[in-house]
Amino acid sequence: MKSCFVIRWSLLFLLFLPSGFALCLPPGVAAQSAGLEQGKRLFESQCGSCHGPLGNGGRGANLAQPQLRRATDDDALLTIIRRGIPGTEMPGSFLTPSQVSSIATYVKTLGRVEPEEIPGDAGRGEAVYASLDCGVCHTLGGEGGILGPVLDDIGARRSAAHLREALIEPEAYIPRGFLQLRVVTKDGRAITGVRVNEDGFSVQIRDFSGSFRSFWKDELDSLDKMWQRSPMVSYEARLSPGQTDDLVAYLVSLKGAP
Repeated sequence: MKSCFVIRWSLLFLLFLPSGFALCLPPGVAAQSAGLEQGKRLFESQCGSCHGPLGNGGRGANLAQPQLRRATDDDALLTIIRRGIPGTEMPGSFLTPSQVSSIATYVKTLGRVEPEEIPGDAGRGEAVYASLDCGVCHTLGGEGGILGPVLDDIGARRSAAHLREALIEPEAYIPRGFLQLRVVTKDGRAITGVRVNEDGFSVQIRDFSGSFRSFWKDELDSLDKMWQRSPMVSYEARLSPGQTDDLVAYLVSLKGAP
């Protein structure tokens, strides 16, 4: 009770400070405040383009939640910021230990951000998902295709706004690892698919039927890398606004195994 009284009295005191009065904070408090401000600036410049300015997700994971799935403690959070997550779109950094620490401090405050309000009904959205051909390309619950990203934990990796954009304008952002290629062999065969692997001598793709194909580059007449093309169609004309809301709500609900 005494500490609460002191805090309230201090806040009241701050309100009535004379103009131009310089307040000296205790060294520990001042350092913590400066570190948090540095972390906010670094997050906005280094992380915000993927995770959103408030950390509530975009093409990067939603960090505005009390418990992060991968960063279960302080050490794990520091390691992820420093080294990234192999096999994902989360890269490592060249930040100093102090900068990494300040970003981690700021990220931990994002759990207090108000959760994103999502219109729509996830139950109805599941029915919308089942009525579409999403399973041809996407795996969910161990079933479906592999041309597109796995959706089991898509709600933990993407924000509602990003998922809505992917449904309406799928070519606005192409996920890493899903580069579309069109190859034409010297005997005139044309195949379009998603790149699986490529080196200086060969290229492997998965065509839109799901078949794996491998080619030596010297047997190709052309190899076109279609950086801004996506095999996913826009659902803007196929779904009503309500159906889109429901489908987004369902996708956001897919958080993966706890």
